[in-house]
Amino acid sequence: MVSKIITLIGESPNSWEEATTNVIKEAQASLHGITRIRVTEFDVKMKDDKVDTFRVKAEVAFKVMR
Repeated sequence: MVSKIITLIGESPNSWEEATTNVIKEAQASLHGITRIRVTEFDVKMKDDKVDTFRVKAEVAFKVMR
């Protein structure tokens, strides 16, 4: 088996959990054979000294089909 890993960034105005869910939904909509999703970074965008957006960077591994 051969796998490929891509990096996706998910955002949410509400939480890191929702940002992660957004990554998962987007990955499932366009990729087949996903074997792992690993969140590698958490950060926030600030606006007017307040948290504006929660962000996660995630590695998505999936099988390469031949």
